Amino acid sequence: MSDLPPAAPDMEADVDVLAPGTIVAIVDPLCGWCWGAAPALARIAESPIVRLEILASGLFIGGRPMTPDFADYAWKNDCRIRDLTGQTFSEAYREQVLGNFDTTFDSGPATLAFAAVQLAEPDKAMRALHALQAARWVDGRDVTADAVCAEVLREIGCAEETVAAYLAEDETVIDLLNQRAALARELMTHVEARGVPTLLRIVEGGVEKIDGRLLFEDAANILVHVAPPAGAA
Repeated sequence: MSDLPPAAPDMEADVDVLAPGTIVAIVDPLCGWCWGAAPALARIAESPIVRLEILASGLFIGGRPMTPDFADYAWKNDCRIRDLTGQTFSEAYREQVLGNFDTTFDSGPATLAFAAVQLAEPDKAMRALHALQAARWVDGRDVTADAVCAEVLREIGCAEETVAAYLAEDETVIDLLNQRAALARELMTHVEARGVPTLLRIVEGGVEKIDGRLLFEDAANILVHVAPPAGAA
């Protein structure tokens, strides 16, 4: 167990995220392994005895060009994830996303869309994350495009005000994205995590790193590994 890092400035949400008993999952919407972990994270989110907080790390925010070499690397990695988890990485994704060399590998739009939902309609946040992921890997849609992310939010029933705040890059949404990404990176550094997804348990005064392989290798029984011990508050 590690002691919790000092709270970063101006991060009011830290109080809730770092509450003892909370399970924290650090992800990026364009991380294939995070899509592989989606069934396990959904089970945690649905549990009445576990409190889950999702932090988007901002790991893949940027404008890396989509090139044939990068597309080939990504597809080989995606096939490993598919074979391990059973999650869908469709031919539509391979052709329309990895095969589109006019686009970039940039999780910024999807991360901002997720932040907009976390801020305005937190009860839909997990659904929004999984919908954005499925739009990419199942439907082969370009979630690096603002219009596509906005349409995904509408499809899951988000309010038009939430969509508008996302499209306008509302300052409060940007602030939440930056705050949560900063906290995610601080926690990852603190527990010496090198990538996402990273799974943590907050305990009194500290943080425990949970073996992330459980998200893929034992998804059906993930609650056994993350639920609080009998008698715990």
